[in-house]
Amino acid sequence: MKVLVISTHPKSDSFVRTLRDAAIDELARRGHELRVFDLYEDNFNPVLTAFERQNHAGPLEPKLDKIADLVPYIDALKWCDSLVLAYPTWWSGQPAILKGWFDRVLVNEVAWTMPPGKNRIRPHLANIKQFIVITTHGSSKLINALEGESGKRTAFRSVRLMFHWRARSSWIAFYGLDNKGDGARAAMVKRLRRKIRRVA
Repeated sequence: MKVLVISTHPKSDSFVRTLRDAAIDELARRGHELRVFDLYEDNFNPVLTAFERQNHAGPLEPKLDKIADLVPYIDALKWCDSLVLAYPTWWSGQPAILKGWFDRVLVNEVAWTMPPGKNRIRPHLANIKQFIVITTHGSSKLINALEGESGKRTAFRSVRLMFHWRARSSWIAFYGLDNKGDGARAAMVKRLRRKIRRVA
């Protein structure tokens, strides 16, 4: 597999980074090709500019002349057949920097196209046949269920729809992080490794 990993957390010693690194290790052990981007280390700008919004549905190439910082991410999306997102869940959803990545990178002629005369977009990333989300939640699974898990819905009911129609999806979440000790965290790492071995 050709695996693109997009991770985000402002702290390099976060548990999200621990989980991400465990996933990368399992994938590398199985000989998969990897490209890894950390949006904080990249100093990725999540702000959708007025120019980008005005040209959101326009042709891709003229835009890239003005926003060349997006080219490595776009190239990687077109290259991969598996996408892994690793991030903390904050305020029930993705961190702003990752949401901005969705806004700026998943655009016309990258993630979707609008056929002439149609009013529905057509998914454009059929090369992606596996989608894995790795995330942490400070609160319990019950609290997240009561809140509706909007981040999970964004991932699987919006982003996922841009991929191959039969793409497999995996949600690997660690709930109650704020109240879990080293033992529970170590058990989570083992669970994640088992899950990655099964899907990879």
